[in-house]
Amino acid sequence: MTDMDLPAIEAERDRIRTAYLKPGGKSSARGLHHTALLCTDVERTVRFYQEVLGFPLTEMVGNRDYEGSTHFFFDIGNGNLLAFFDFPGLDLGPYAEVLGGLHHLAISVEPARWDELKASLTAHGVEFQEESGTSIYFRDPDGARIELIADPLGEMYGLKVL
Repeated sequence: MTDMDLPAIEAERDRIRTAYLKPGGKSSARGLHHTALLCTDVERTVRFYQEVLGFPLTEMVGNRDYEGSTHFFFDIGNGNLLAFFDFPGLDLGPYAEVLGGLHHLAISVEPARWDELKASLTAHGVEFQEESGTSIYFRDPDGARIELIADPLGEMYGLKVL
């Protein structure tokens, strides 16, 4: 890691916050319809997200953009879906963090459910990292980083972000 000018970074953050933060603004969107990730094995993905994490599979359809590909969905609460595609026959590389790529997907769960899911991850041999007593980070079967956060929607570590 190179030396960073932390005061300059904070000053730039403050400048952007002052210029663009609009409390009480109204979004032009009505919500996140779904987030789509890639997988190599449909059944393995279904077992992981439904059996380990408790996200019900809601539908499976053919991918309209790639013949032979499956597009399938999990209910992650509050009218939100997590979707997956497989792309049989394409030689896709493994998950990688790249600029413009996915760093992690944070999913809010009730605190009691968070404890249950932590136990489920342990029981299924899924390695995870716990942070601040409210976040669990782990990788799904294809390497995507997932966070289960016990904070309510619109909050993070006691800070209102929405």
